[in-house]
Amino acid sequence: MTYEFILTTLIVVASPGTGALYTIAAGLGRGRRASLWAAFGCTLGTLPHMLAAITGLAAILHASALAFDIIKYAGVAYLLYMAWSTLRETGVLAVEREASSKSALQVINESILINILNPKLSIFFFAFLPQFVPTSTPDGLPLMLQMSGVFVAMTFVVFSIYGLFAAAMRGQVLSRPSVMLWMRRTFAGAFVLLGAKLALTQR
Repeated sequence: MTYEFILTTLIVVASPGTGALYTIAAGLGRGRRASLWAAFGCTLGTLPHMLAAITGLAAILHASALAFDIIKYAGVAYLLYMAWSTLRETGVLAVEREASSKSALQVINESILINILNPKLSIFFFAFLPQFVPTSTPDGLPLMLQMSGVFVAMTFVVFSIYGLFAAAMRGQVLSRPSVMLWMRRTFAGAFVLLGAKLALTQR
């Protein structure tokens, strides 16, 4: 495993996306514990894509327009649902003084779905991981599994930092209803834009 891989992974993980956005929103709306659950769920959501890439299933998504579009538009629909529920104050930015076990489970389920319903992740890992496997390696599977483990760990750490920082700002947000309204509209708009971006994505 090279420093280039670690640096590239950090850049990829730290780049704003649906998972980071959801984790930040969870921290603002439900607090520190929810932000960690969101980071955990988003991290779990990357695992199926990694396994798909390692086993070659991503090639099917790349070759089959129908399979790709089915997953893609399911992801678009889910992001639009997230935007709608956020505006209705029932989504991830619904403010709760105390997070319950039920809300924690909801956060995990939502964050997992956000990443699972993005077919570009499978294709990304399919193209990303092999670049860091030396051609002289007789069996690249162990190395790819090791790199996947590093990617997963870095995802959880970076997303947790995002979420905990957002949770630290939660008191400021709760004390200003107008700020919460602005944040809710901003996050809803961001979910819509991410959904539009996914809808326009080609294989």
